[in-house]
Amino acid sequence: MTEKAAVAMPVPPASVINGSYHDLRNKLAEKMAGEITLSDNPGETLKKWRANFEISQTDLASFLKVSPSVISDYESGRRKSPGIFIVSKIVEAILEMDTAHGGAKIRSYEGMLRGGFSADAIYEIHEYLSPISVEELTKLIRGDVVYSPASEYIKPLYGYTIIDSLKAILTLSYNEFQKLYGWSSERAMIYTQVSTGRSPMVALRVTNLKPALVVIHGITASQVDKIAAKIAEIEHVPLVATVMPINDLIRALQSHDAKH
Repeated sequence: MTEKAAVAMPVPPASVINGSYHDLRNKLAEKMAGEITLSDNPGETLKKWRANFEISQTDLASFLKVSPSVISDYESGRRKSPGIFIVSKIVEAILEMDTAHGGAKIRSYEGMLRGGFSADAIYEIHEYLSPISVEELTKLIRGDVVYSPASEYIKPLYGYTIIDSLKAILTLSYNEFQKLYGWSSERAMIYTQVSTGRSPMVALRVTNLKPALVVIHGITASQVDKIAAKIAEIEHVPLVATVMPINDLIRALQSHDAKH
């Protein structure tokens, strides 16, 4: 595209942009409130959404003008499950706090809410009913640790995405890459069809969303590229390798929900 052509392109009026953002925010609020209210473990689901938006219990409590222990008690289940009115207030607080910082997190969910995602690069996108630790998932898939960050960087996993790495690079747009994260970036991103593991980690390095775990499938830990391991270290993202057959791996990952 020439510079002249770029200048001539129409720019949507601010009212259209703001209207679209408002619509997106409302849809996300409905999704969040519905999931928390209908969950068998509403406190854990509330915690997931708060973590997705990278908001601390203290900051959320301050915004709501309540004690941090109130948020902690809801999330841990020590306090009776919040009703729809309380859930709505908490959801609105989370979204309002994100909007005050530019709304980047809200916009990151646009692809999931707008739909239209179809790609044979994806084996499976799954959201867990209850979180699983990085250590437990690594054991399930008989993985070998390539890099493990300090404990403060290790987060619970709320889902996983299994990706054909080569097809993803060749066929997915930037917006579709965003959808790989499902409803939570606190997930394991499992890349198949890799030779060294470098490409997925380079892609991770240049994207805004970071998974809570990267799994390289099909090669051993000793075969993972040293640059891939270095990027994991820089980004503080756990990196694991596994050679478990893909069908066995999927069954192992699904077994977590069966236990809960």
